[in-house]
Amino acid sequence: MVVIFGKDSCPYTNAARDDYQGRGIPVEYVNVKKNPDDLDRMLRYSNGRRQVPVIVEDGKVTIGFGGT
Repeated sequence: MVVIFGKDSCPYTNAARDDYQGRGIPVEYVNVKKNPDDLDRMLRYSNGRRQVPVIVEDGKVTIGFGGT
């Protein structure tokens, strides 16, 4: 399971979601614009960096998405 923190209007968030889902990898998408608690959770993973997407895969945190 991959967790992707992002926002609906971000093309990189959408590209990341499409990429993982296209490869058959289950994705939990967390829209950080909808809930302040989710934004706080994302900021803990990103060490306070306010950039999306934040991708958490097998304990590894990646900020941003450049494709595979």
